[in-house]
Amino acid sequence: MTKLAQWLCGLALLGSAWAALALAPPGLQPPAPLRQALLPLPVYLLVAFGCYSLATVGYRVATFNDCEEAAAELQEHIRAARADLRRRGLSLEPQ
Repeated sequence: MTKLAQWLCGLALLGSAWAALALAPPGLQPPAPLRQALLPLPVYLLVAFGCYSLATVGYRVATFNDCEEAAAELQEHIRAARADLRRRGLSLEPQ
């Protein structure tokens, strides 16, 4: 099962549980304090997911590793490509 399928199954499970409790028939409704906390729950979960996503992206950016060897190799490829283009008669000087 892919990660997307896992997230969608979990979301469907939570959504159906929320809908069953929030949209219950009048005779089966939960007490008023629980109902007041239950109705805005999807918004709270969405905000929590956004905070988690922002924290994860921030952490990954802060701990991003530099690849010095790959940077040097890329610079060498660029130098070789420029030399090849100059050999073929293409001017790379800004005009």
